[in-house]
Amino acid sequence: MRITIFGSGYVGLVAGTCFAEMGNDVTLVDVDADKVAALQRGEIPIYEPGLTELLEDNVHTRRLSFSTDAKSALVGAEACFICVGTPMGPDGHADLRYVESVARTIGHHIDDFTVVVTKSTVPVGTAEKVRAWVRASLDARGADGDFAVASNPEFLKEGAAIDDFMKPDRVVIGVDDPRAEAILRDIYGVFMRNGLRLFVMDVPSAEMTKYAANCMLATKISFINEIANICEAVGADVELVRQGVGADKRIGTQFLFPGLGYGGSCFPKDVRELMRTAEDFGYAPRIIQAVDAVNDDQKRSVERKLSAWCELNGRSVNSLTVAVWGLAFKPNTDDVRESPALELIRFLSGAGAQVQAHDPHALETAQAALGDLPGVSYTDDPYQATEGADLMCLLTEWRPFRRPDFRRLAGQLTAKTIFDGRNQYDGKRLAEYGLQVYGVGTGARLGAPC
Repeated sequence: MRITIFGSGYVGLVAGTCFAEMGNDVTLVDVDADKVAALQRGEIPIYEPGLTELLEDNVHTRRLSFSTDAKSALVGAEACFICVGTPMGPDGHADLRYVESVARTIGHHIDDFTVVVTKSTVPVGTAEKVRAWVRASLDARGADGDFAVASNPEFLKEGAAIDDFMKPDRVVIGVDDPRAEAILRDIYGVFMRNGLRLFVMDVPSAEMTKYAANCMLATKISFINEIANICEAVGADVELVRQGVGADKRIGTQFLFPGLGYGGSCFPKDVRELMRTAEDFGYAPRIIQAVDAVNDDQKRSVERKLSAWCELNGRSVNSLTVAVWGLAFKPNTDDVRESPALELIRFLSGAGAQVQAHDPHALETAQAALGDLPGVSYTDDPYQATEGADLMCLLTEWRPFRRPDFRRLAGQLTAKTIFDGRNQYDGKRLAEYGLQVYGVGTGARLGAPC
């Protein structure tokens, strides 16, 4: 089948590459000529495990191509997927300007029946707007243009997106035209041959499903962080509590990991969008509001603990050299959007501290996001970051950080202190090396290391 993908960002690249891997003829269209040229040279703008190799294979076999020419890309396409960004606007709503631009472009060029699929995360009701935008372009050029609009939200985890797409938990399709359903069933049938995980529903329900899913996962994260904060207050250990709670099959352990809160391009934006949508319809979404508030507060937990540590030890923040391990909002990605690490670095730099930052894959994206902050340096060597530092903050749970050379760290960190924002380290074990560890909700009050 011939498929056109609009947008060569994270979702577009993964979807286009995986569609091509299943034998489809896929063209990725982007208005950014430099990005298209880079992709044609094999340069991938994001870090996602397995994507580069899969993309190169499909480009080599000519099943996958890149273009700025929407008109030629749409010739013969049975389905076109809108995969452009929907950043959060100043009012908390998703900004649909790129979706609108693509929809109008499609209307300018389609002649034969085409399914226009919104794969970008968009608010409930967006499909009807897309239908109107496509129709307006068709009317403007006096064309009849037969088309259908469908919703097909993505459920990809950054760092595991290829596996998620090739072996999906579920595929959700929102349609109101049997021809669109047939085409999308054909596209996704090869990914789930038993068909048991394909859910076909009306378009608004499909749009809502994505927001409900992400808000549920965000709720679990904020819930366990709230429990962690209570554990610190009462002297309990959230890691033990988490295990006891997660053993209940009705609850499970997924997303019940205390830390610094969620970040990235999805959860923060989607939580706030659903909040605003509910409020627009006169409903106060109290649980979702609390999820957002708890998460914002949790991102500053290391900042508060570090300040309290300074007061306890007669230090000031501006006298510190702080090593930071981890800049991405989660491991296996270079995405630093809404990353707690960046908030801490801004605080430390603003307070006059020196920061020595390391991340296996997110150094470039972090530097681009932070700009030229005073006192902040970057290194691709984790032990160069800790050399001469007073203390270290672990902010992303990359695998190489789980079992570093603790003896070496003890010799490098002058205050022999680690703020473990991801609960990766056993404080009792590290005490054998003379290291103090402050985790999240581990029963340790500042001054009494866990």
